[in-house]
Amino acid sequence: MIELLAPAGDLEKMKIAIQYGADAVYMGGGVFSLRSAAANFDEEQMKHGVEYAHSKGKKVYITANIIPKNADIDDLYKYIRLIDSCGADAVILSDLGAFTVAKEAAPNLPIHISTQANNLNYKACDAWHKMGAERVILARELSFEEIKEIREKCGEELEIEAFVHGAMCVSYSGRCLMSDYMASRSANRGDCAQPCRWNYSLVEEKRPNQYMPVFENERGTFIFNSKDLCLLPYIPQLAQSGITSFKIEGRVKSEYYVAAIVKAYRTEIDRYLENPDKYVFDEKQFDEVKKVSHRSYSTGFNFGNKGEQVYESSSYIREYILAGVVTDYNCETGRVTVEQRNKIFAGDKVEILSWDNPENIVFKAEEIKNEKGADIDSTPHSKMIYTMKSPVPVSKGSFVRKAVE
Repeated sequence: MIELLAPAGDLEKMKIAIQYGADAVYMGGGVFSLRSAAANFDEEQMKHGVEYAHSKGKKVYITANIIPKNADIDDLYKYIRLIDSCGADAVILSDLGAFTVAKEAAPNLPIHISTQANNLNYKACDAWHKMGAERVILARELSFEEIKEIREKCGEELEIEAFVHGAMCVSYSGRCLMSDYMASRSANRGDCAQPCRWNYSLVEEKRPNQYMPVFENERGTFIFNSKDLCLLPYIPQLAQSGITSFKIEGRVKSEYYVAAIVKAYRTEIDRYLENPDKYVFDEKQFDEVKKVSHRSYSTGFNFGNKGEQVYESSSYIREYILAGVVTDYNCETGRVTVEQRNKIFAGDKVEILSWDNPENIVFKAEEIKNEKGADIDSTPHSKMIYTMKSPVPVSKGSFVRKAVE
């Protein structure tokens, strides 16, 4: 059985992830979760989120994967007890001290070992398992062959989770000191400034203030800037290497990003499981993951190609923009109600990504009307409500997008 694990930066993103096909989600509270830029969950939202996921037959893993200092320990006990009281299916930890805290504060709460623990070999994975961890989340710096060896030497009882999609770090799985050193913002405490995305020049020790660009293109040299990971075309290799859970990165990404990426992986995983021997990757799904904002895609270290990670720019590739979110559909009039995210014009070709329709709905945006029912030529105002004619019924929670011209 393969688990598709999706990010939940807030309650709405969690519901979107589940709606679009995730088997489980991972989320964090306001502390100890390594994503301070995400909205995260307060206590009531955490409880509601777990209850909602369980009502849909899905699992929730809650992060507490910072590397704590002495001053954090007392609050960490409280946080672990809160996670346990919410009914979470596991807590995600990276530190041995935090592991000990979890065992003392909530002995029956399953523990997953975070990628922050730099799990690169079978001895480390086996040691965590023997201490009581149910799952190890592998470092991104492993090849399929290395993962397969870990699976073979650790046995089937240990669950193995690995990232299959999303941003990569220039340092080992997020253990980066550059942000703290250069911007006084600790990546190991969830506040990374992403200095790996900055443009750099070379300075020689005896020539201060002489900045020498190392030319790569007209925008400069981004020598630390990693490409995004995408293993969508390699579902068989992921499954055959023994990975239990396919993890998508992105707790600070948008609802649309979560929906599009989860749906693409859900589609291909299901196709593979239906008939593994005859499975052939559907290239249309790779087109789907390119319709979200992303950096150049790569396979990371999974094929051992360590020299192909640097991305030549810090900018994102945007082939499509999100035009709006569907809030209603009127069966009698055939009109879809949309909350605006970006401007479209009457006559624009649009696509609708829907959780309950395997194919995208493609049509021209015609007969656009504002909230009062008056005809309009465009949708210029942020979050304005408008309607347009749709050739087929559209479900609430679908996303309207259009190609960038």
